Amino acid sequence: MVCELYTETMCRFARFGLKRLKNCRRPSALFAVAALWLLSAVSLAADTAIDVNAALAHYRCYTCHSDRESLAGPAFADIAARYRSKKDAVSYLAREIDTGVRTGGPWHMPPHPEVRREEARAMATYIMSLGDKSAHPAGH
Repeated sequence: MVCELYTETMCRFARFGLKRLKNCRRPSALFAVAALWLLSAVSLAADTAIDVNAALAHYRCYTCHSDRESLAGPAFADIAARYRSKKDAVSYLAREIDTGVRTGGPWHMPPHPEVRREEARAMATYIMSLGDKSAHPAGH
């Protein structure tokens, strides 16, 4: 991902910047701008790579949930099976992570507004990937 972004950024710079470099009175300024642009692009790519298991552990999801076994909350595989036929299941689950769940048993999942939208979406995608119990060995 970072390599692709780097290549794309450099190609854009080459198309835009090098043509202007010939007429530029301060090429060092142009290179400084290009370097800042590249660093911000690489930083953005690094931020978008989400380690789902680390996020689930960081936000203590595994305190109440497990991949295959019901604890205080339902197993992630059971959640995936419940929403398998729902067209927008990933978006729905990501929203539930943010707002919390007040149904489904004696315990309720509190809202988690501290979870970034991208992280919630990655978690929901992971949860939905556990829907086929035969495809994954017993996990967390």
